[in-house]
Amino acid sequence: MKNRLILLLVLSISLLSFPAFSQTDNQAAADTALLGLPGDNLDLYAVLNIFQKSKTIEDFEKTLNLKETGINNLDLDLNDTVDFIKVVTKQDKNDFTFILQIDVNKTEVQDVAVILVSKDKDGKVTMQIVGDKDLYGKDYVIEPKPPAPAVTANPAYTGTDPVVSSPATTTVVVVESAPIVQYVYSPVYVPYYPPYYYHYYPPYHMAFTVMAVGVYHHNNYYHHGGYYGGHGGNTVVIHNENNYNNYNNSRNSSNTVNNNKNNGNYNKNNASPRPSTGTSSSTRPSAGPSTSQAKGPSASAKPSTSQSKGSSSTTRPSTTNSASRSNYSSSASRSNYSSSASRSSSMGASRGGGGGGRRR
Repeated sequence: MKNRLILLLVLSISLLSFPAFSQTDNQAAADTALLGLPGDNLDLYAVLNIFQKSKTIEDFEKTLNLKETGINNLDLDLNDTVDFIKVVTKQDKNDFTFILQIDVNKTEVQDVAVILVSKDKDGKVTMQIVGDKDLYGKDYVIEPKPPAPAVTANPAYTGTDPVVSSPATTTVVVVESAPIVQYVYSPVYVPYYPPYYYHYYPPYHMAFTVMAVGVYHHNNYYHHGGYYGGHGGNTVVIHNENNYNNYNNSRNSSNTVNNNKNNGNYNKNNASPRPSTGTSSSTRPSAGPSTSQAKGPSASAKPSTSQSKGSSSTTRPSTTNSASRSNYSSSASRSNYSSSASRSSSMGASRGGGGGGRRR
């Protein structure tokens, strides 16, 4: 009896440990998939997955932007809420281009990614999603894997009616049978033109907060099965070069997005372990005044009065300190300004440490 109890205890501990190891492995894989670019907040594997399962382009656009699906986490205008992604369709005979776009402001549009769907003369359909180079870097291409062949129960069997033990399985549907593919190549297909623009979005798109990129990737990493591509993937080949080149000729790029990317503003959310509703809104506006105001009276904000005076005579011009004392002569002014300078200094330091994102 005692041995049985010990055996049951060992089995219970073993079973409980499996999910923990699985979760750790999934988190490690999600972390290695991070690019350190704005595209980290829109998983294109998940986008292509829901695209294949959508019945219409409008349905795809809605699913992409719902808070409940958790797929869209982009905030290109840095207002702490997730942006609305509209889907623009272009068609050239049997070649379709579905462009995912965000209106960054009233005058600038940023392309996020493009989905290329093509059918050749033999009726074979190819599908790819290409991340925009401003958000994902160069040659970020993802496409569905073909289903694996079926496996027979006895490969050595030479009869006329072999028994199939396990049919071909894949995490995605066959491209030709995908609902969205059947729709766009059907007689009932109607081109879709989104009526939305900056600050005019459908009722279902309610403003919701950006989540931390680590949490976001952990939630969506299960979409990665069944696909080729991404940086370090198996392919960066574009099946339809003409279709892709035609898209590039009219590609939209936002100066605001490029400036924020070059200044490292998008990487701050990557470093945050929690949704950045409070920190990002307070740190971004104070980037300018925090550095200039903190230069003069920073010595008065130090805990020791004697050290502050000593250091100011050697490290800072005497005119600056005297001007600071005259401008803030009252004790109340010095107290208020010292706390403000302390906050500005600490915020400036935190911004300096969050500049770079992780790359693979």
